[in-house]
Amino acid sequence: MDSVIAYFSTLEQRPLERMALLVGGLLFFWIIEGAIPLFKLPYRKSKFRHALVNFGFTVMHLVIHTALAIFIVILSDWCRSSHWGLVYWFNANVWGAIIIGVLALDFSSWLVHWVMHKNAYLWRYHLIHHSDNKVDVTTGLRHHPGDSLLRGIFFLLLIFVSGAPMYSVMIYQTLVVITTAFTHANISLSPVLDKTLSYILVSPNMHKVHHHWKQPYTDSNYGAVFSIWDRMFSTFTTLHPSKIKYGLDRYYPNEKDEDFLSLLKDPFIKKGEK
Repeated sequence: MDSVIAYFSTLEQRPLERMALLVGGLLFFWIIEGAIPLFKLPYRKSKFRHALVNFGFTVMHLVIHTALAIFIVILSDWCRSSHWGLVYWFNANVWGAIIIGVLALDFSSWLVHWVMHKNAYLWRYHLIHHSDNKVDVTTGLRHHPGDSLLRGIFFLLLIFVSGAPMYSVMIYQTLVVITTAFTHANISLSPVLDKTLSYILVSPNMHKVHHHWKQPYTDSNYGAVFSIWDRMFSTFTTLHPSKIKYGLDRYYPNEKDEDFLSLLKDPFIKKGEK
């Protein structure tokens, strides 16, 4: 266990290794979705062209969160030196710190997601993620910079509340990278397996419901790693995959879902209200 803690405690200092985890996860599920696709996605030009658009947003997302990592380390270290946060108030051991930190940070992912759906101004930024008409593994990090920044702010807030040590933070970030690729990947799982997973984790079919083009399905299943928050706050919804249609029924023209510059500028030139 000591070696695991040591590994994750310093993972933030090894950006190339973190990038390898991200790219490795994307490539793995890219291959899997090609072998067992959930849908035959009619890409506008090609799967590669679609991926390039999403990778443009992914690069910006990573730049923003790399910059925020400085504040994450400072805040986590301050919590440790000040004995501030749930981890220290409960005098948690290593396992307790991991559990508290991971759950708190996953709640931050659920909470910021819910807020962006409920606030008309913030929805302008988040709808860029939902505008993708061909949801696959590359959709996972298709976030407008405004969306990415808000996620980082909520992440910092829950580190402050939980006092999550860096090894707990990095364990969660590794989990969320893998889970995001898994839940967005265009893969077909056994309905029984998918349903079983969804009792604890966000499963692919569960998250695909969130990408359905119409409410109330769009406003459900906000979870990132664990499904417990959606079940706890009554935002869990099911819909058979055969009935799912990606995109948006309003706010943004579906035929422009691969127009990178329009997507980038959109939050600043239209209301996009819910």
